Amino acid sequence: MTACTVIGLGEAGATYAAALTAAGHKVTGFDPVAPATPAGVTRAATAAEACEAADMVLVMTGAAAARSVAQECLPVLPAGSTYADFTSSSPGVMRELGRLPSNASFADVAILGPVSALGEKTPLMVSGPGAQAVADLLRPLGVDVEIAEGEPGAAMAHKLLRSVLMKGLAAVVVEAVNAGRAAGLEEWIRGQIANQLAGDGQAVIDRFLAGTVKHALRRSKEMQDTASYLTELGVPAEMTAASAAAHARLAALNAAPVLR
Repeated sequence: MTACTVIGLGEAGATYAAALTAAGHKVTGFDPVAPATPAGVTRAATAAEACEAADMVLVMTGAAAARSVAQECLPVLPAGSTYADFTSSSPGVMRELGRLPSNASFADVAILGPVSALGEKTPLMVSGPGAQAVADLLRPLGVDVEIAEGEPGAAMAHKLLRSVLMKGLAAVVVEAVNAGRAAGLEEWIRGQIANQLAGDGQAVIDRFLAGTVKHALRRSKEMQDTASYLTELGVPAEMTAASAAAHARLAALNAAPVLR
């Protein structure tokens, strides 16, 4: 049995606290605002109090609180313990926190999916000196934990690169479906999106890399026209306008003379 502390008992924190309790671990939690405490979890009065005898600390707060929580908790942790930061802090912040004085091993943990849908089994990537301890604790719960090589921040670097695709793709899909609905063509555009997301992914990537640069000028004009059409439909066109600007930038780079 591991003495675990969960800092932040919102949706994600409560999910992990409940799963660790169900697995037989002793769990202490702290949250200054969350009204409920998962069954079987002991709630501490302060973050430092919650960490004093912990073997493992899981920080599930927002990124804005990462520094203050680390500064309060790291100094009181016993030797041999692990401090796992699950916040969406930048790689630079994770490196900074990993260098703070402490008896604990630091790990940065990137959550690679929606906890609301996948619960404690959401895939994770972890890096830093405490990575293996995090994996050893959570893999028995059925969690797919990938260890990334490198110092703290390596896991978050992977996550943020993934976010370029996943969050950008999600925003584009939302914009396209909203436009299709406004034009009375929602089912058709849904089919187009589904077809593009299927098939040989590597081939699609290569086609995008080559075609986007080659046809940047023409596509920039097409996306400008598309943004105008969405405006006529009364649909916000942030992603379409950004695509037009990106293509225009690439076209300008391609047209610039090469200095020898």
